This record gives sequence, structure tokens and C-alpha cells, in this order.
Amino acid sequence: MMMMGETWSQLGSLIATAMFLWAMFDKYFPHHLRSLILSHSKKLASFVYPYIQIKFHEFTGEYLKRSEAYAAIETYLSEKSSSEAKSLKAVVVKDSSQPVQLSMDENEEVTDEFEGIKVWWVVKKITPRTQSFSFYPEMEEKRYYKLTFHKSHQQIVCGKYISHVLQEGKAITVRNRQRKLCINKSRKWSHVTFEHPASFDTLAMESKKKEDIINDLIKFSQGKEYYAKIGKPWKRGYLLYGPPGTGKSSMIAAMANFMNYDIYDLELTNVKDNTQLRRLLIETTSKSIIVIEDIDCSLDLTGQRKKKKERVNNEEKNDPASKMANGEEESNSKVTLSGLLNFIDGLWSACGGERIIVFTTNYVEKLDPALIRRGRMDKHIELSYCGLEAFKVLARNYLDIDSHPLFVTIGHLLEETNITPADVAENLMPKALNDDAGTCLEKLIEAIKTAKEEAKKKAEEEARLKAEKEERKKQEATQEDVKVKSLAKEVKENGVEVVIDDKTLAKEVKENEVIA
Repeated sequence: MMMMGETWSQLGSLIATAMFLWAMFDKYFPHHLRSLILSHSKKLASFVYPYIQIKFHEFTGEYLKRSEAYAAIETYLSEKSSSEAKSLKAVVVKDSSQPVQLSMDENEEVTDEFEGIKVWWVVKKITPRTQSFSFYPEMEEKRYYKLTFHKSHQQIVCGKYISHVLQEGKAITVRNRQRKLCINKSRKWSHVTFEHPASFDTLAMESKKKEDIINDLIKFSQGKEYYAKIGKPWKRGYLLYGPPGTGKSSMIAAMANFMNYDIYDLELTNVKDNTQLRRLLIETTSKSIIVIEDIDCSLDLTGQRKKKKERVNNEEKNDPASKMANGEEESNSKVTLSGLLNFIDGLWSACGGERIIVFTTNYVEKLDPALIRRGRMDKHIELSYCGLEAFKVLARNYLDIDSHPLFVTIGHLLEETNITPADVAENLMPKALNDDAGTCLEKLIEAIKTAKEEAKKKAEEEARLKAEKEERKKQEATQEDVKVKSLAKEVKENGVEVVIDDKTLAKEVKENEVIA
């Protein structure tokens, strides 16, 4: 026991001495001399340690784009991890053949064989040494996979094996792919599983318009070579506009389900500036739909186009205290119209392919023409009030019927009344156990009649207010005319010179042949 204690004591002293010498070497040796010694020491070590290591980092580039190679390796090793690794991470996936997907935890190692060659994979994590506080912190931890193999197999591993891993990993991803609904939070995307059931079959819309949109989507998905030939990024813009409740969000969900695309719901008010907007763009994947809903309400994107005089007049409106008093939210976003245009159609839009960009708005007339011109928003789709054909789709969805004697009455009412598909659907939905198709259709008829009466009253009220406004203008004009004529008569009779400050009044007096 004493001899063992002495051995451990000597070993501890040796390690402490080595650490002290290394600290002195690292701190006090000149840089060029230190580099020379380290390079030669690596050459000497290669004779003792004949292995090569390759690192695959999770994020690459200045904008920290997630590496496709890292994701493919993670997927490829998932099966081996479950059988060999002792420490695993689990992700629960709904509606999948593999409800729980496992991956290696940090510092875990698994082995793999390819054409008789044995290699080792290990996942590592780099934690920053310094801590800093920021409202927009950078990625705190960075992970990477390290591949180790004997140097005699370098040609096969670097040539065939790595290609095999990447291709197999991507193939597994496609087989197990589950679509995502992403939203930008802070400086990166967060996601949940996309489970919206909407489809073009359930969408309340005319069949001809549906067919046109479906054909356009299919043509786009098959257009990789065509877009390359004409020299344009492989993307397409859709503008969905119409009153609230006409199915704009359902249209986006139906497009995603039809194309099997992910959705990136971009909230512009959460984007700090144009640089962050570009970063979010390059982090989106191909086969995705980038959505900006209610683009007219997202930001004041046309503010920089206002004249200086208009900006001065609006200073009070833009004052934070005034906004708080009016219950308006203050946004710290500095995204500009030019930054958004570059996001949609500039150089950065070519970072990746097979993307669809969708804008939605209730008031298309409020948008800057530069934002929605062809080439940016290539296809404009108006989603309007419910017609007979759209109603039949909703009746089939909610009541499982294709015809009913009340359809004729409803069709006539829909031609005379503006009612949204959302309102129609709400009235078609059974609210009680004894509600049948006839009961729901009768409720819908009453709702349409009520909407018709309300629209009539609103139109009459607007006409009354308009008439009153015109009458007031007419009376004011008459009073002004009487005033001018009276003043002109008085000046003419008395021969008095009068200085008139009102230019309009002076003009009218002059027209009455009086020198003022």
C-alpha cells in the first residue's frame, strides 16, 4: 500500500510539473517559436498516433447557418446511437412510425464500419469561456461531430464513406420527415409540428380558382431547371388579399399540405433590423413557405417614402407617449422597406431554392406598389365573400350533404348579401345533438337575412351622413357667397379701400369688380 501511495504521489507531482511547464511555454515562448515547436511535435505524434480526425460543426459561416452535413450525420447515426451509446437524447414525434427519435448526447462515441474499415464518431460541445450579457445573445454553445479513422484509409473515408453517410442521412430524413411550423423568436427560429388539416378539398372556393392555384404550385415545384435557365432564384410570391374571414390562413395551410412544405411564420415586429432579417432568411430551408400575415399592419414600411413635411406633421402621432395614451404598441424594429424588398427579391433571396413567399392583407390598397409588383408577388389571389359554389363545399364539410331543397334559397341570398365563409361555416356547424342538416341550413338563412338587413341599414346610414355632409357644404358655400357679395356692395357704395387677409375672399371680391 505504501508503494502504491508513493507511485500516485510521484505521478501527481509529474502531472503538476507538466502542467506548470506547459503554462510557462504557452505564456512566455515567442509566438513564431511556439508554432514551430507545435508543428514539429504534431509530426512526431503522428508516428505514434496514426489516426486522422475530421470535425463537422453544427453551424457554419458568419451568419451561423445550420450545416446540412451535421443534420445528415445526426440522422444517420440515430439508429446506431440507440444500440451502442449509453447516453441518449430523445425527441417525441407525433404520427410517425418511430414516435421517439434518439440521438447521441454530448461526449458519446459510436463505431461504424464501411467496406471493412472501422471508424469512430463522437459528438462534442464547445462552451464559451467568457460570459456576456446582451438582449440579442449569440449562440451560447456550439456542437460538432468528430470522425476518427486510421490514416491508411483516408482516401476511402474522405471519398466514398462521407458521401455515403450524407446521402443515407438525407434519405432517412425524407422518409421520416415531419413538417414544421416555425416562428422567429429573438434571433432564431423556433418550431412546433405542423398539424393543420386544411386541404384544397376542404377550402371554400370556386373550383376553377382552386385548379388554377394547384396547377401553378405544381408548375413551380417542377421548375428548378426552368428557373436556372431564365436566371431567376427558384422562388415564387403569392399575395392573398380580401376581407377578414375569407380563408387566407386556411389557403396557406392547404398549400403547405399539398406541397408537403414547412411553414415559416415571420413576425416582422420581432426582427431587430435588416441584418437580422437576412439571417433569418438564410436559416430557412428549401421546400418551405415563408409567410408574413397582415403585411399592412406589420410595420410602417412606407414611412421612408413620405415627404419631409408629412413626417413633421406626423411627429405627434409617432411620439411614444402619444402611442401609449392611444393604446398602441411601440416596436423597436428597424426593418425598412428596402430591406424587405431585398429579402423578397434581392441578392439574398437566392440563398436557397424552392421557397414560396406569401403576404396576406385585408387592405391591399394600403400596400406600397413596389412591394406587390409582379416579380415579387407573382400571383395575386383575391379571397372574397362566400358564393354558392363555396357554400356547397362548406355544406359538404360540415353537414356531409351535397344537395338540399334549401340550397336554392341560400344561393339567391348569397347573391344579394356579402357574408364571409367563416360566418357561413359558423352557422353550418351543429351546436346541439339534435341539430340536423335542415336545422343548420335554416339558421344560416336567418343569419344571411340578418346580415342583409344590417348591410342595408349601414348603407342607408352612410347615404344619410353623405347627404348631410353635402348639405352642410352647400350651406357654407351659400353663406360665403352672401358674405362676399355684401362686402363687395359695401365697398363699392362707400368707396372704401379694404385690406383682406383671406386670399379666397379677396379673389371673390375682385371677381365682383371691386378693387380691394
